[in-house]
Amino acid sequence: MLSTAHLEKELRSLIAQTGRSSVPFPSSPSASSSSCHVFNLSQKVDGSRKSQYSFSRAVMLSQTGGCRVLSYCEPLSCLLASQTSPHSTLVPGCGVKKVSMVNMKASQYVPIHSKQIRGLSFNRQNDSLLLSAALDNTIKLTSLLTNTVVQTYNTGKPVWSCCWCLDNSNYVYAGLSNGSVLIYDTRDTSTHIQELEPLRSRCPVASLCYVPRAASSSFPCGGLIAGSLEAAYFWEQVNETTYRPHVLPLEGSGCTDIQVETESRHCLVTYRPGRSNPSLRCVLMALTRSPQQDSSQLPTCSCSPVQTFTAGSSCKLLTKSAVFSSPDGCGTLVCAGDEASNSTMVWDASSGSLLQKLPADLPVLDISPLSVNREHFLASLTEKMLKLYRWE
Repeated sequence: MLSTAHLEKELRSLIAQTGRSSVPFPSSPSASSSSCHVFNLSQKVDGSRKSQYSFSRAVMLSQTGGCRVLSYCEPLSCLLASQTSPHSTLVPGCGVKKVSMVNMKASQYVPIHSKQIRGLSFNRQNDSLLLSAALDNTIKLTSLLTNTVVQTYNTGKPVWSCCWCLDNSNYVYAGLSNGSVLIYDTRDTSTHIQELEPLRSRCPVASLCYVPRAASSSFPCGGLIAGSLEAAYFWEQVNETTYRPHVLPLEGSGCTDIQVETESRHCLVTYRPGRSNPSLRCVLMALTRSPQQDSSQLPTCSCSPVQTFTAGSSCKLLTKSAVFSSPDGCGTLVCAGDEASNSTMVWDASSGSLLQKLPADLPVLDISPLSVNREHFLASLTEKMLKLYRWE
């Protein structure tokens, strides 16, 4: 059954800034040789889907744990996993471990923050600039070409999430522990240029996603989706300095993560188990905008459920899910970590069918799809290990 106390304990400890660099996991048996195999469940939803993810490589990142979030740097063909310093006495704090997708091996550790990293993000400029958010009250820009921090912004509050503006790479966003979102101009190194204050809940902003503008009849506008445990907003970017808030009609509580599939204009909302729903659920939502009736009534941005995916009954941590176009071009895939079975679940978004269950050594914290030299991979991160699966 749900262990709400564990999740709330994590929230309380992070908000109180206890200084812990990692969050303890429940005990789990060590990975056996069988964990290198993929357990397939109804791989072929229909006759057209013949490919699937096959285990490729396991990369040990930290014997002691402490990994948290994942991101992919396309120009350098390397994955970045946040972790506590492997040399805490010499170089304390937290940073990222590089994993080359050329040879699938871990390489340098890059120190960045003094406390736990909660978010990693890249822009579309292919400039290898990593945006990171941490509980040390900062967001930072790090050049992965030189492995050095090139800009630090002090937020005044612990930062739980971050992302770039995909319509203008001069802007970055920081989701704070008090529910606000700060906007920074990378050309202005002094302070934030704007604060988006929540209309309701003051819960920490656990997830931030930018939806770029698109030639879409159902949802053409660009803006920022900010999600917390108790509320979610779409901040429509009307112009460079104006953001119009829209309250998204999500469930009243329990939202732990929101991800966006920009091409299809969908978002994936993850809910922890609760009294009315005893299982972890991922709900695929279509982003919509109501037509403008007249000049006095502004269009309303919202979302509506399309498909629901159900995992196990355990959710002790704030983990991240993924929604992305299938590598074979046939629709969309949804992925989420299942703590009950220590695995990554892969679903077909249109049918709702579970395609695969990819085993892990510990609870899966983050998932990242990526492509290298026209080959497609799925990366899953636990507190100690990165597992890579190849689409074939």
